[in-house]
Amino acid sequence: MRALGVDLGSVRIGLAVSDRSGTLASPHSVLTRGRRRSDDHAAIARIVGEEEIEIVVVGLPVNMDGSEGPAARAARDEGTAIATVVGVPLVFSDERRTTVAAEGSLRERGVHGSRRRQSVDKVAAAFILQGWLDSRDRGASGT
Repeated sequence: MRALGVDLGSVRIGLAVSDRSGTLASPHSVLTRGRRRSDDHAAIARIVGEEEIEIVVVGLPVNMDGSEGPAARAARDEGTAIATVVGVPLVFSDERRTTVAAEGSLRERGVHGSRRRQSVDKVAAAFILQGWLDSRDRGASGT
């Protein structure tokens, strides 16, 4: 199953894709937010088609205690809007600490400054997607 991971940010959207077997996530690209959310969603839908994506996994920024605050509600609202244009199922996956993990991974590889800022969103999306792929293998599903 080919999946697309999405890390929704206020300025950028990080994207990651899985391999065709649905076991390994890799960073794909970063979309800079446009003036309209509908343009952002159309760009995601194009990638879904180009990459032959079968499911979209949107990061859900839950609080450390597992509760959902305003950021999680905003992600759910936007994910619901994205689902109307991508033409494939969409699920949400806990994204706690993925940006921190992405930053650490890039730092360990010696990526600094503007190169790290340009990459962190797609690497975070890969962490979100990999977490979902791994949980699916353990028998869990998206939220």
